[in-house]
Amino acid sequence: MAKGQRLDKILAHIGYGSRREIRDLCKKGLVTIDGKTVKDSSLHVNPEESEIRVNNEAVHYREFVYLMMNKPQGVISATEDTRHETVIDLLDKQYKSFEVFPVGRLDIDTEGLLILTNDGQLAHRVLSPKKHVPKTYYAEVEGIVGQTDIAAFKQGVTLDDGYETLPAKLEIIKSDTVSAIELTIYEGKFHQVKRMFEAVGKSVVYLQRIKMGALALDEALELGEYRELTEEEIQLLCTYDI
Repeated sequence: MAKGQRLDKILAHIGYGSRREIRDLCKKGLVTIDGKTVKDSSLHVNPEESEIRVNNEAVHYREFVYLMMNKPQGVISATEDTRHETVIDLLDKQYKSFEVFPVGRLDIDTEGLLILTNDGQLAHRVLSPKKHVPKTYYAEVEGIVGQTDIAAFKQGVTLDDGYETLPAKLEIIKSDTVSAIELTIYEGKFHQVKRMFEAVGKSVVYLQRIKMGALALDEALELGEYRELTEEEIQLLCTYDI
């Protein structure tokens, strides 16, 4: 619960500008708390108990935001990068002010479900290896995927560095020279899905994450689009005993 925070910090957090800009707003008499004009931007206030208005517009304070993005290829799951566009670059200014970050990562050439938030505690729980939060991918694989692959993945396969994966659930949508599958894994090793198929002599040519825990990608989101999670979806993300 937010209490006793500096006014300039509160307003900067939700996108009203830099602390210098907020100080100027206060000096101009454009900020009120409970109907009283406030000229000192360093004043401490509880935004959950007091009404803050900027230029007569009510301020709706919230500490955390939770976004679902359909990440496109060519964009990296990072907060900043000097060579590539990042998922943060795709966000509107109002969300950048919350200093959100991606929960986990998707490779640069992988599409699909990515959660962004500034709630570090939730991110830690989702990413904790002890939780084994399932992640489901749709993939197109060069090579005929069959029952032997299902059995191998159910047992766990040995990756190129000798690591033995946890058992994974492989479902075949189409078995052909290029197969279509869904794969659910319970850990998040580097390039894991691609390396698991390499371990059985096949190559992933397209990869999309479609689910994290009980939370599924919104199919209405085009590549590069995002939206806020609903309260129900936030709860789904917090459901780990699945």
